[in-house]
Amino acid sequence: MTETTETSRPTAEQPHDENLWLEDITGDAPLEWVAGQNARTLSVLEGPALRRLEQDVLEVLDSTDRIPMVAKHGPHYYNFWRDAEHPRGLFRRTTWESWLGEHPDWEVLLDVDALAAAEGVDWVWGGARLLRPQYTGGEHRRALVSLSPDGGDAKRVREFDLVERSFVPGGFDVPTAKSSVTWLDADALHVATDFGPGSLTTSSYPRTVRVMHRGQEPADAQQVFEVPEDHVQAVLVRDHTPGWVRDVAVDVVDFFASRTYLVRDGEFVHVDVPDTVTVDLHRQWLLLRPQEELELGGAVHPAGSLLAADLEAFLAGDRSVTPVFVPDARTSLQSWSWTADRLVLNLLQDVSSVVRVAEPGAWRTTELPGAPALHSVDVHAVDDEDPEAGNDYWLVAAGFLTPTTVSRGTLPVGDRPGASPTVAKTAPAFFDAAGLSVEQHFAVSADGTRVPYFQVGPAELVPDGANPTLLSGYGGFEVSRTPGYSGALGRSWLARTDDAGRSGVYVLANIRGGGEYGPAWHRAALRENRHRAYEDFAAVAQDLRARGVCTRERLACSGGSNGGLLVGNMLTRWPELFGAVSCGVPLLDMRRYTRLSAGYSWIAEYGDPDDPEQWEFVRTFSPYHLLRADGDYPPVLFWTATSDDRVGPVQARKTAARMQSLGHEDVWFYEATEGGHAGAGDNRQAARLHALSHEFLWRALHRG
Repeated sequence: MTETTETSRPTAEQPHDENLWLEDITGDAPLEWVAGQNARTLSVLEGPALRRLEQDVLEVLDSTDRIPMVAKHGPHYYNFWRDAEHPRGLFRRTTWESWLGEHPDWEVLLDVDALAAAEGVDWVWGGARLLRPQYTGGEHRRALVSLSPDGGDAKRVREFDLVERSFVPGGFDVPTAKSSVTWLDADALHVATDFGPGSLTTSSYPRTVRVMHRGQEPADAQQVFEVPEDHVQAVLVRDHTPGWVRDVAVDVVDFFASRTYLVRDGEFVHVDVPDTVTVDLHRQWLLLRPQEELELGGAVHPAGSLLAADLEAFLAGDRSVTPVFVPDARTSLQSWSWTADRLVLNLLQDVSSVVRVAEPGAWRTTELPGAPALHSVDVHAVDDEDPEAGNDYWLVAAGFLTPTTVSRGTLPVGDRPGASPTVAKTAPAFFDAAGLSVEQHFAVSADGTRVPYFQVGPAELVPDGANPTLLSGYGGFEVSRTPGYSGALGRSWLARTDDAGRSGVYVLANIRGGGEYGPAWHRAALRENRHRAYEDFAAVAQDLRARGVCTRERLACSGGSNGGLLVGNMLTRWPELFGAVSCGVPLLDMRRYTRLSAGYSWIAEYGDPDDPEQWEFVRTFSPYHLLRADGDYPPVLFWTATSDDRVGPVQARKTAARMQSLGHEDVWFYEATEGGHAGAGDNRQAARLHALSHEFLWRALHRG
C-alpha cells in the first residue's frame, strides 16, 4: 500500500513511528527527555576514571605545544587557536620569521571569547575569508568573518578590519543562516543565503545568489543566479587571480553532480562536460576529474583520472585533453594543489601517501620523495601568487604513532633550483608509543573483495583474543580514512591498560564507500549496493577474530555521522560481532532522513526512501527499522548535539527511545547542547564527548 502525493507520484508508506514527538528539536518535552537521558548516562559513567580521562584528553587539545597551522596571505601567516585560556579561540597572525621561532609573536585580530562576553552570544568560530589586496591599496585589510551562535552550520557573516582589528561600523552583515558569502570587490558581495520563502533548496541550502552592494540590505540585493529547488545548492564566486579575474557559477545538482558556468557579458557559459565530472579552473587551464568512465577527445578515460585542457580551446569546442593522472587498481588521486608553475598531486597507493609533481603544458610528472610508508602526507602550495615564494610548498606528514611534522620546500622550475623540504615544526608526542607498531592487513569481504585495514597496538601482541580492540570506519561520500596522529586516541585507548596489563588496540577499516581507491571504491557501495560497505566492516571484525586479536567480548566499534550509520548497522545486523558500540551524530532513521536537517542532499549516496522501489533497498540498512524486541544487542551509547543542523539530533534520540521501549536496558544516550555536527563548540566539550565515548567502550569490554 502506498501514499499518493499531489503530483500523483507513488510514495512509499511511512512505517509507524511512535517517536515523532522527539523530532521537535527544541521543544520542552523532548528537551526534558534529553535531560533525563543525560542524567541517567552520567550517573553511570561519571566518576574518577572519566574525569581523569577527560582531563588527559583536554590536556592534549589545550596544549600550547601543538603546531599552530597557518595560511599565508601576503607577508602574514594566519592561524586560529584554542587553548585553556581561550576556549572559544583567537584569530591571529604573525610573520614567517616569528612563526619559525619557539614562541611566535602573534598579533591577535579577534578574541572570540571576549566577543562572546561582550555580545552575550556563545559564538563559535566559522572561518574568515580575506579580501584580495588589489582592492585595498596592496594590503590585506578586510575579511568576512563567519561565526555560529551554537556551533551549527548556520553562521552570521560580518565584515572585519584586519588593521583596526574590529568589525567595520555599518559594514557588511549577513544574518545567521546556512550561507555562502564571498567578495565580489571591496564594495560588493556574492550572497547566497536564506532570503525568505522559496530561497532555499529542499536540502536546506541557498538556491539563489544575489549581488549585495555596500549599504544594501540582503533583501534589496539583485538576484543573479538560481538553481531548481530539488538541487542541493547555488554557488557563485569571483576568481580574483590577477590577470584571470572572472565569475564562476556552480549548480550543485546532488552530492556528486554539478554544472559549472563561466559568467561572460552577463551570460552563463556552460563548461560542457557530464554532471559527474569535477571541474577545476586555474588561470588558462581546465582540469577535469570524472566520477565515472568518460569518453572525451577520442579516448575513454577511467573514473578518477585527472585530465587537463586549455580552457579557451575547450570552450570553443576542442575536446583535446591530456591525462595528468590515470588510476590503477592500487592508486588513486586524493587532491591537487597549484603552485606558481607546477601542479602537485596527492595520491594514495594502498592507503599510503605518494606525491607527484606535474609541469603544466607538458604535463610530465615526477615523484616528490619524502613520503614514508603507512603514513599520511599532504603537500600543497604555500602561496602561489607570491612573487618570490610562489613555488614553495608545505609538506605535512603524520602517522598513527608519529606526531605531525610541517616542512617547507621549493619545487625546481627551469633554471631555478628547488630546495628539499626542511622541517619547520614538529608536534610533541602526547603518549608513550614504545612497544607499539602499525600494521596493514587485508580482510576478504562477502563478495571476495580485499579490504585493507590498519592495526595499531602492541608489537608483540598475544593472539589469544583478549586484547581490548576498537574498530572504526566511515565508508561514505568518497571520504578516505588515512593514518594520522591523535594524542587523544593515544591516551584514551592505545596507552591505556587494563587489570591484566593489556593495552588497547585501534583498528581503522578502509571499507568501500570511501575514497581510498578512488571513485570506483566509493560507487561500489552506493544506494542499492550500500550493504557492501557494511559487509566490508563486518569482514574486518571477523578477520580480527580469526587472527586472534580479539573476541566479540573484546571488540568495540565507533563511528560518527555516516560512520554512525555504519555502526548502527553493526548494532542491528551483526550484533554477534561486537561487545560495545559508540554511535555519534548518526543517521539511523533512513525512512525520514530526507525530511530531517540537510538529509535531502544525500539521496545520491543512499537513495530516495519516498520512492517505493528504492525504499525496498534503503530499508535494509535503516537501523531504526531493523530493531527487534528479541535482538541480542551489545551495550550502545548514542551521542549527538542539539545544535547539529546537518544530521540533527533526532535520529539518535528516536533510536535510543525505541530500543529502550523494546526492553533493551543497556542503551545509553547523551546530547550536548551546542557544538553542531562536531558535537563540541570548544575543547572542553570535545574532550567530554571523546572521554564519554571511550570510557563507555572500555568499561563495556571489561565487564566481568
